Amino acid sequence: MAERGRGWARAVRGLLLDVNGVLYDSGAGGAVPIAGSVEAVRRIKASGLKLQLCTNETQASRESFVRKLRALGFDVSVAQVTAPAPAACHLLRERGLRPHLLVHHDLVPEFAEIDKTNPNCVVLGDAAENFTYANLNEAFRLLIGMEKPVLISLGKGRYYKETDGLKLDVGAYMKALEYACDIQAEVVGKPAKRFFESALAELGVPPEQAIMIGDDIVNDVGGAQQCGMRALQVRTGKYRSSDENHPEVKPDAYVNNLAEAVDIILQEL
Repeated sequence: MAERGRGWARAVRGLLLDVNGVLYDSGAGGAVPIAGSVEAVRRIKASGLKLQLCTNETQASRESFVRKLRALGFDVSVAQVTAPAPAACHLLRERGLRPHLLVHHDLVPEFAEIDKTNPNCVVLGDAAENFTYANLNEAFRLLIGMEKPVLISLGKGRYYKETDGLKLDVGAYMKALEYACDIQAEVVGKPAKRFFESALAELGVPPEQAIMIGDDIVNDVGGAQQCGMRALQVRTGKYRSSDENHPEVKPDAYVNNLAEAVDIILQEL
């Protein structure tokens, strides 16, 4: 149990929540809500606290992602989701980049308005089964053939949890392309500071009045703390006991689950 009454729970106006591993566990048979999470979201909204979902989800468009969440019982809207694909589209337009996409097929609609002819960069997401040797090699050949190769990654997570166990995340494939092409990817999802700043802007709360709640010690907790936020790690999702001995990142608190965190925060309002 987290210690109640700690200073981390005070003077909060808004919460950023990771999704997979905090609200639900995903899996081939469908997502399964984590115990107490649906009610926790309802309580957050009823309390008047501002709420934003800050996710590295790149296996679906925001619209289909929100439909899935609502089907699970979560009362959220598209406007309450900060995700990497829209941020990447903004970057592509800003810099006149035309991407070759190595992403999950359900994410492709997010890039419908982006010019993809004669690619001059590669955009990498959690492509799941699309991470074949042939597809990775195609991305490699495009990058290695560019005078100034640009690799944009929609996150850098190492792994995530589904109901049947841990799965390799986009960061593992990003590192392979970085190594092969001797380049450094530009990350537009968590833990990038710009991504958290965008989420805070959409939340409408300064960092010192916001708390990030996630299951990833580096991408959720470390990324949020670098932006001046407090950050909690839940003991659900991809959490492992070894996280509590991380040499660099120390959460403001550990909580067993989202419901426990919300209970403590609401007691301090």
